[in-house]
Amino acid sequence: MVKVYAINGVTPVVHPSAYVHPSAVLIGDVIVGPRCYVGPLASMRGDFGRLVLEEGANLQDTCVMHGFPGEDTVVEVDGHIGHGAVLHGCRIKRNAMVGMNAVVMDRAVVGEESIVAAMSFVKAGMLIPPRSMVMGTPARIMRELTDQEVKWKSFGTKQYHDLAVRSMATMREVEALTEVEPDRARIDLGPDLHTHKE
Repeated sequence: MVKVYAINGVTPVVHPSAYVHPSAVLIGDVIVGPRCYVGPLASMRGDFGRLVLEEGANLQDTCVMHGFPGEDTVVEVDGHIGHGAVLHGCRIKRNAMVGMNAVVMDRAVVGEESIVAAMSFVKAGMLIPPRSMVMGTPARIMRELTDQEVKWKSFGTKQYHDLAVRSMATMREVEALTEVEPDRARIDLGPDLHTHKE
């Protein structure tokens, strides 16, 4: 069961097909769209500005979304936000990816099908063109992405679409085992989902 918090009379919205981990925190003006995944310990603080995850977006574990009053922070369709990233008052366009522990600041726009590398710092107001590879502190546009790189990103996002479904169907709070059972099962994702095969 998703636990959310209203503030000033505004309550988060979570689409029934989205998965939000019970340890995630959603406050106020938060909108989580269809087929989204919100990971453990993610924080969506809609106590000032509006926060939106559009269809198929994922916000992974320990990510933070926040923004200034009157500003929207938006992850568009199939946006992919890696572990520990911080989004503040920015827009992540369709099918773009923000890598682990990256920071994207106010009024920055990450263009469609772009990738912000892990640990990068995207300054306030930076406009990143579509299909760009961005990296560094401060972030710089390094080059255009290849079709293969965009395909790899899309594959990773599909895995999170599937994870939302698996989580809703099978994740339960349980007691830990005290020892490893014989012939311990592994998570079975099928032959094509363990690694990205061409």
